[in-house]
Amino acid sequence: MSEPIRLAKRVAELTGCSRSEAEQYIEGGWVTVDGETVEAPQHPVTDERVEIDPAAELGAAEPATLLLHKHEGVTWQDAAALATPATHMAGDDSGVRPLKRHLHRLTALVPLDTEASGLMVLSQDGRVWRRLSEDYAQIEQEFLVEVRGERGPYTLSRIGHAATYQGRGLAPCKVSWQNEVRLRFAIKDVQPGELRHRCREGGLEVVSIRRLRIGRVALAKVPVGQWRYLPPGTRF
Repeated sequence: MSEPIRLAKRVAELTGCSRSEAEQYIEGGWVTVDGETVEAPQHPVTDERVEIDPAAELGAAEPATLLLHKHEGVTWQDAAALATPATHMAGDDSGVRPLKRHLHRLTALVPLDTEASGLMVLSQDGRVWRRLSEDYAQIEQEFLVEVRGERGPYTLSRIGHAATYQGRGLAPCKVSWQNEVRLRFAIKDVQPGELRHRCREGGLEVVSIRRLRIGRVALAKVPVGQWRYLPPGTRF
């Protein structure tokens, strides 16, 4: 048995490319060791079968952004733990090649109440972090809220024009009836617990909350507990 060497060195030997190019092939998920994809350039190899995908393309692995359908009872800070290979939505047509590294060091963005479900953004991309953090107050979010209670002629006005919450002034928001028991909110700068407070102001009790959209990005058909990639070039 030969002495172990770094996988990047073996790939460079096999392809005649530079060490940095070999690392890009490996980190891009184009290299297998005995049939298993390995994404770590420092992975030690000896006599294993190392193969490079004929369709391999050079280029640094781009940071990923995931769209997760969080279920009730999970804090938004813990949502990244739900993103695993097993929970990747079947039929994801984002065009992103799944890599193991995409599930590491994800940051959960745009808070969502623990008792709410719906769209969560998990990202490795600093550009996405800046957009959703620094511009949070300007980005419209859409929610579907199931309620119970008596509805009257001023219910929507009281909900949409609630004055304050926890000592903080509230801007008006757009709210409408989707059906007899569901309200649809389009709201900016929403704070934890604010939707329940607004509904109470209108004499209604919240049964459930689901976030459908953040900016221009919608939850669409992602099943509860599963995720898909945000397609490259998509803007919030």
